Amino acid sequence: MRKDLTNKIKAFCKEEGIDLFGIADIMPIKNEILIKDSILNELDKAVCLGAALSKTILDEIDNKPTKLYFHHYRTTNIFLDQAALRLARIIQKEGFSALPVPASQIVDWQKQSAHLSHKKIGLLAGLGWIGRNNLLVNEKFGSQFRLVTVLTDMDIAAAKPLNKDCGKCFACVTVCPVSAIKKNAKEFDHQKCFSALKDFQRQHVVEQYICGICVKACKGQMTT
Repeated sequence: MRKDLTNKIKAFCKEEGIDLFGIADIMPIKNEILIKDSILNELDKAVCLGAALSKTILDEIDNKPTKLYFHHYRTTNIFLDQAALRLARIIQKEGFSALPVPASQIVDWQKQSAHLSHKKIGLLAGLGWIGRNNLLVNEKFGSQFRLVTVLTDMDIAAAKPLNKDCGKCFACVTVCPVSAIKKNAKEFDHQKCFSALKDFQRQHVVEQYICGICVKACKGQMTT
């Protein structure tokens, strides 16, 4: 049963053009998920889907985000949200519960928090590690991707987190315009990062709190 369900999800991902796929046990972070307890208590797994960003669009970014990147960011999130909805429908037809969580829906702008952290789900699903840029870093795509999550009660095997890090790569450290990214990943300065996002939005560079500078710098297979 487990294998059949996993294979069915993998086939769906391939058909939909999904670039990353992983299954996580959400028990370690359940207390961080902002979903009604009566619903969340019944869900113990997460299917994490990822879509790679366009390297060409990222290449246009210099010292600030661009309107092309802003549009691409939103469009990729919509693509993932639609894929998550279709996957949730498939899971439900198999007789299980499924809750698709939006790829980018902030519930607290000051804290920059959503219903859950997709990067933490991705970490638990073995899709990468948390890099110096405070983003999930994948071996193939670096941080150049977006994620979405479907919570479920399906009886499927979860992956394990990777025991890896950014090694000798400091590409994101050198490009951060406000020096929010440090050599030690645990010293990432959230407030400096958020101040830069607010400045970009205030200047009408983009209409959402996004940047993309460190995303462009983090290129995956080039990370050593």
